[in-house]
Amino acid sequence: MLFPESKTVPININTHILPTTKFKTIIITVFIQQILDKELAARTALIPAVLERGTSGCPTYRDLRKRLEELYGAELTADVSKKGEKHVLTFSLEVINDKFVPGEKLLRRGLELLKDVLADPLLENGTFKSSYVEQEKRQLEKEINSLINDKISYALERCIQNMCYSERFGVFKYGAVSDLEKITPETLYQYYVNLLAENPIDIVIVGEVEPEKTYSLVEDIFSFSRSSRLKEIPPAEAKNVPAEIRYFQEKLPVNQGKLNLGYRTNFAYSDDEYLALLFYNGILGGFPHSKLFQNVREKASLAYYVFSRLEKHKGIQLIGSGIDVENYELALEIIEKQVELVRHGEISQEEMENTRIGLINQYKTIGDSPYNLVNFFLDGLVGESAKGLEYYIEGLQSVKKDDVVEIAQKVYLDTVYFLRSPDGEERGETV
Repeated sequence: MLFPESKTVPININTHILPTTKFKTIIITVFIQQILDKELAARTALIPAVLERGTSGCPTYRDLRKRLEELYGAELTADVSKKGEKHVLTFSLEVINDKFVPGEKLLRRGLELLKDVLADPLLENGTFKSSYVEQEKRQLEKEINSLINDKISYALERCIQNMCYSERFGVFKYGAVSDLEKITPETLYQYYVNLLAENPIDIVIVGEVEPEKTYSLVEDIFSFSRSSRLKEIPPAEAKNVPAEIRYFQEKLPVNQGKLNLGYRTNFAYSDDEYLALLFYNGILGGFPHSKLFQNVREKASLAYYVFSRLEKHKGIQLIGSGIDVENYELALEIIEKQVELVRHGEISQEEMENTRIGLINQYKTIGDSPYNLVNFFLDGLVGESAKGLEYYIEGLQSVKKDDVVEIAQKVYLDTVYFLRSPDGEERGETV
């Protein structure tokens, strides 16, 4: 499966179409890229929520839901995601393929609805409806504050924030509560108008469609005003060798400590070495057979959970673990030992082959879900890499142990963050 066919419609929107007979529905997703920035994050996160409340033709959420029901239960979602140092607004609509309901023209009607949500919002006195903005501000505040209720996600986010305190990647995707009060319907609307006119927009369509007819539909329906010169959104800077390892602790009433380590890998998604980086992460902590899982959790019984994961666009690897507070030093020692083992080439043939099988299976299953496909293509857009699934599946077949060891030599520990209960010995700078 190659990267989708692509075409730029006259209003400067890139349209990417993947025709496939694998699914009974068609997924239409609009991506707007924005720079990830502390001053903009809360405003950016608010836009999808406010736009999803209503359009000029469907002024209430109930009206919008009714319109979706008329499209045979079409599903509309809107949110923001953080991809490297890009903030991506996502609007997605899933509709039944036209061939199952002849004469209904569901693809056209779905595109028209998605365009209305994106570019024809409900206005009040020439700006966003004030009650909608205030309600969504309160809802976003709850969303930001609720992060602390999921201690695993909270600890990972705090590790990133401390690790990247002077970088754009340290910004939380929903922004900060302190920024919400400064947002008014007028300032939010002006921000939205500029965003829609100047920022890169991509439409990805996955399903059983005829590309040329679909391009014509998009060109016909998405006809709002756009700038001829779009804002450039710079990629994330993935090269960084830390001068020293920094240690942080945060105290909250938790039953289980959360020990997180942040590493700089110095490789990004578009780099040729990314395949070997996937192997490195898989061997270290990406699978049940990995060194972290086997040696920290199973053999030493030090962790309730342990894993490693990559942020592919920023070139960061995060190790997360749940431990008893008193086991901090021993757990940290054994985790760091596993990293050293890989760096010194102590990787078995069994670890290599199990990792190869696991990674290839992950890429093969992407094609089984239209949403996974869309996310895969988004990674390609953000990472400026048009490599299809076959590239990864075939490339993973040829990765060797020496390739993994070479990657390991360029990975550096940057930050150790420990979320713990208030009792016990001090460990690192308190944040």
